[in-house]
Amino acid sequence: MNPAQHINQDSGKVEYYTPPEIIEAARATMDGIDFDPFSSDAANLTVKAEVYFTKHHGDLTFTEGWMLDRRHPWKKGIPSVWMNHPFSRTMNARCVQKLIHEFKKKHIRAACCITFAATSEAWFRPLMDYPQCFLSPRTNYLDEHGNKVRGVTKGSVVTYLGYDLTRFQIAFEQLGKVKV
Repeated sequence: MNPAQHINQDSGKVEYYTPPEIIEAARATMDGIDFDPFSSDAANLTVKAEVYFTKHHGDLTFTEGWMLDRRHPWKKGIPSVWMNHPFSRTMNARCVQKLIHEFKKKHIRAACCITFAATSEAWFRPLMDYPQCFLSPRTNYLDEHGNKVRGVTKGSVVTYLGYDLTRFQIAFEQLGKVKV
């Protein structure tokens, strides 16, 4: 299989971290990041979520509501969410469905979700109902040591689930093309 054919395949490697400028735009859009449901100790050094789940939390990300409980008094009552989920055939649809479910149930007040811009994929289509920033140039994600991963073969997009479209546009317009 040549590299172009890998665009919708699963490499098995899921530990890619979002560059700080994208995290900062998300933080500006949502006035902070309260919860990151798919994180790690290393990733949270940049994300700085008040609460984050790692792979060691197992299925809690999917079985618990993201409003969590009184032990986590969110500054605005309902949390804002940053999501860079582990990209794989089995996780894409599951993670996107959970994010949209939590937003529609009003368990989260806002979310920014980064994914590959896989517009032809069934798991991606529900995200197209929300404002998006198609990042340009291609995003060079970071490895676990903070080094840029070169040779990205596909573009990325940040999808915004929230109600302050102006803040989203202002925060992300320098990072790519914003569609609302």
